[in-house]
Amino acid sequence: FPPETLGTAISDVTLYSPKLRSFDMTSEKAEFRVGKMGVLYNALLNDCLELGVEFLNGTRYAGIVDFSSGNGSDRIGDRVIVRLEKQGSVIEVQTKVLIGADGARSRVAKDLHLDENTEWIVGYEEVFKGVPLTGDPRLHCFLDAKLAPGYLAWITNDGEESHIGVGGYPSKFDPRKALREFKQEVAANFVDLENAELAETRGGRIPVGGVLRRIANENGLLIGDAAGAVSPLTAGGLDPCLRLSKFAAEIVLKRLKTGDAKELQNYSGEMFRAKFTTRLMMRYVLKTFSYQAFLEAAFFFLRGKFGRKVAEKIFFRRGSFPDIEIANPTVAGNETKVSVY
Repeated sequence: FPPETLGTAISDVTLYSPKLRSFDMTSEKAEFRVGKMGVLYNALLNDCLELGVEFLNGTRYAGIVDFSSGNGSDRIGDRVIVRLEKQGSVIEVQTKVLIGADGARSRVAKDLHLDENTEWIVGYEEVFKGVPLTGDPRLHCFLDAKLAPGYLAWITNDGEESHIGVGGYPSKFDPRKALREFKQEVAANFVDLENAELAETRGGRIPVGGVLRRIANENGLLIGDAAGAVSPLTAGGLDPCLRLSKFAAEIVLKRLKTGDAKELQNYSGEMFRAKFTTRLMMRYVLKTFSYQAFLEAAFFFLRGKFGRKVAEKIFFRRGSFPDIEIANPTVAGNETKVSVY
């Protein structure tokens, strides 16, 4: 990652029950880092510009030109015509591969007739400066069916700023109201916000249904939230997004080298589904545990010997998202072999 884009490494997690009972988990590795997303976006954009990428700021994706009524295809030769809008003007560009990185409700997915996210939670957090920080950075996670139905509330710091947030199914709670209550009833016991300065408010949809099955065709592919590349349990998205994006880049590179649009079919979410079976089952459990008593019981299970191993697998050891290994993806003529583990 570019310098100054990630906070201090976090290896310690404390999990709390609705009654604020707790237990600690520690990893030997640096498991979490809080991304400074604005800084990260600008740094990666500058890297792209230095490599000659053309960037159109303030431009909206408006769709692809549909020729299917005339010749049965949305393509001209080996290219897709993409329509963009900038300051009231329409711009049409040609591309061999249209990549949708446009979030949980992807317009590109719809236009390419790929799978779309149908299950998501909403996350909402406030970032504070000027909060007294003591001890090593730690991620505090709170199970609460009222304040974070189907997910967690959290408190953490990245070595400079403190993050306080809630997440859950939007049909079951009001995120802003829940965050206010969480700060008053819980967070006030953990952090001193008396002289804190609100630096940023962040929120949005987080897909939690796992990687979608059909995330590519001969016209393009999906990455990030658009592809469902988020852990169904922790809802972490930066690491899964980057790992899936690296996979996508290798596949796109081979498609461009070989000139064979069918290479994009090797970019499939189907291979992830088996790896997500357990995670999706646990996501279902979280979703259905809508009573505090159920979560309290689940907490006691997680605090036990076997349950702790489950909890550590969820939070640590890359248990939240599968790894991807690609053999010889960029050599023209070689079969692309992809392994997920």
